Amino acid sequence: MQYPRWVLWPSCLLLIVANVFNIGADLGGMADAMHMVSGIASYYWTPFFALLIASLLIWTSYSLIARIFKWLTVVLFAYVVTAFLARPDWAAVLHGTFLPHVHGRDPTWPCWWGSWGPPFLLTCFFGRRRRKWRRPQAREDDRGAAHGSTNLELSVARNDVFTGMLFSNLIMFFIILTTAATLHAHGARNIETAKQASEALRPLAGNGAYLLFTLGLVGTGMLGVPVLAGSCAYAIAEAASWRGASLSKKPLRAAHFYMVIVGALAVGLALDFAGWNAVKMLFWAAVVNGVLAPPLVVLVVLLTSSKKVMGARANSRGAKVLGWICAAVMGAAALALLAT
Repeated sequence: MQYPRWVLWPSCLLLIVANVFNIGADLGGMADAMHMVSGIASYYWTPFFALLIASLLIWTSYSLIARIFKWLTVVLFAYVVTAFLARPDWAAVLHGTFLPHVHGRDPTWPCWWGSWGPPFLLTCFFGRRRRKWRRPQAREDDRGAAHGSTNLELSVARNDVFTGMLFSNLIMFFIILTTAATLHAHGARNIETAKQASEALRPLAGNGAYLLFTLGLVGTGMLGVPVLAGSCAYAIAEAASWRGASLSKKPLRAAHFYMVIVGALAVGLALDFAGWNAVKMLFWAAVVNGVLAPPLVVLVVLLTSSKKVMGARANSRGAKVLGWICAAVMGAAALALLAT
């Protein structure tokens, strides 16, 4: 172990807290969306989705999960179509995108940091998780696991992270654009539930935008919740040195690993039934992710720059400089958030 456990476990704990709040918010959003479509109360849908996701992760194969997730990503483009249906002022959109106005009022920094922090955190911290999820599909024999990843696997993982974050931030851009052109422009600035957000879109952007946004809520939750619960399990499994714990193992051979997944889903479900506001949970979980990101970026840069840890695959000088610039900028932004 490169660093003591008092560094490792608090980092894992903060990650798990943020993930569980995200799980609760996503389950609540999916349930609200299905309530609007079906008329069945959301408190029936919340445990249904929790059980469905747990069943997929525990009882199905990795290859089936990968195929389901691959097709579910298409749902995310509903947000792109919704943004065009909202008919925004494209000149103002381009101006605000490339020449943004950032002021020091209290609500500004949490919103900015909540949207900026998590992508960096996911890129730096979950990149390895995504490679581990890929490994059962990419390599069947145990020899590769014993000798580490091949150059091809690392290249594929890097491309996966880069393209994934590119498209996820593109989707985030269109979600922000949709809400800015509809809800914010018409004074709806205190959205308490996902249902309220979707219903507010209907008179402003039409039934098409309303249905697409609602579909996007369900698809996004089905994509996000398994990854959030799985990353909790991978983080604890590696911190506790549970050998062979992964989604490629049967439940009886990795019981502790799957117990973490079920526990994360159960706590997220409990937050919903406790009456916690899903939108606020999601917002503040994003802010926590953003504050958590700078120290994790520092740890990642130190670890990936160490030849003792990485050998010949340690960071180049350019990568180290870029990593430290990223850590410095994000740290300064986190201090600005706390100061305001």
